Amino acid sequence: MFVSRKPLLITLLAGCTAFAGALPLLAQSKPASGPVARYDMRAGTVTGAGAMGRGAGSAMGMMFGGGGGGGPQHELYLRLGSSQPPAKGGPKADHFMPPVAKLGKSVPLLTPQSEKEPRDELPQMGNEKPRGRILIYWGCAEHAPKGQPVIIDLAKISSGQVPPGMWSGTIVRDWGPMLSNSKTFGRWPNDDAMGGNKAIKADASLIGAHRVAGNYSPEMAFNLTKDFMAGLNVRTSTLPSGASMLRWNALPDATGFYAYLFGGKSGPNGEMGDMVMWSSSATRQFGGGFEDWLSPAQVSPLVANKTLLPPSATSCIVPAEVRNATEFRMGTLTGYGPEESFSYPPRPADPKAAWNLQWTARIRHRSTTSWMDMPGMPGGMGDMSSGQTQPQQRPECRPRGGLGGIMGGVLGGRPGC
Repeated sequence: MFVSRKPLLITLLAGCTAFAGALPLLAQSKPASGPVARYDMRAGTVTGAGAMGRGAGSAMGMMFGGGGGGGPQHELYLRLGSSQPPAKGGPKADHFMPPVAKLGKSVPLLTPQSEKEPRDELPQMGNEKPRGRILIYWGCAEHAPKGQPVIIDLAKISSGQVPPGMWSGTIVRDWGPMLSNSKTFGRWPNDDAMGGNKAIKADASLIGAHRVAGNYSPEMAFNLTKDFMAGLNVRTSTLPSGASMLRWNALPDATGFYAYLFGGKSGPNGEMGDMVMWSSSATRQFGGGFEDWLSPAQVSPLVANKTLLPPSATSCIVPAEVRNATEFRMGTLTGYGPEESFSYPPRPADPKAAWNLQWTARIRHRSTTSWMDMPGMPGGMGDMSSGQTQPQQRPECRPRGGLGGIMGGVLGGRPGC
């Protein structure tokens, strides 16, 4: 799932429902009724390993000598939910974009038959009984402080059970409109994997007039002034202590940053050994919505309590203990960006007048990059994060359940050989 903006080796999905905080405009303005329809846009810029393919299979191909590559890529997710049924026939809706978007006259918002509910999960290892441990570290420092790592023995976890407190409950994934919370729903891209962004050109822009029209929602019209964010470029170096220094370029529109790293090590006989999770959060936050889109209103208090790095941050140190406990490391860095919100009709000047809200629309931005640091990979993290890669020979296949099993399992492929 490299491009779906998940951590590179663990599928971090969190359950979500529509909640008032998802649209601060509604929570503050308290409309008398509505909105009849809600529209959600999520725009992202992707660099590094995640920019080289849509999905785990293509990303793994890139890791081991596949084609492609290049600079920053864009991602765009559109979701329309309405409390009304279609006026006539089946549901139909389109998003008409400015010519600079280079997506044609419009993109169709199609209604899926089903939609997967997001949730956090532990790595999947095929049909084998979980073995080994998960070592959890957090915070930017040369050495892990007292109390780290938190150790989870996978052998003691019953099937499907997640240790309490492992995933963050602070921020859940907020997809806005969903099939489950709408009378009628449409989205783009239209496949179940939420992929299909290859049509978005590198020089596409979102700035300008947008219109959303269909047979189950009021027509929406709004002008966007914020464009795709700039790309991130992570470079790494090893400090004398053995810690890893992460450095990245400044991002003018960023509101905060979150870094995540996953690593692993095989046991002495090639069996699955320890897995390691680390995040830049000073408050031990993993999963949930942190690898998703967060609004400035959500980010601000998280920066204040050091859960997220401030927008001025351009570096973070990964403790030496993380590197010492792993044979390979794969990481992501997310820069959260601005948000634009719209509603119709405007709030009445008279506070006693009823405000019957017809529609709301919002667009959130982010920029993400990802990198890999593996034995035999020249350049390691730095080259991968900037998208400058060289073809590599596929590493020797390890026995089922070893390092190959870890990577194959959590990436959705066949465990091991």
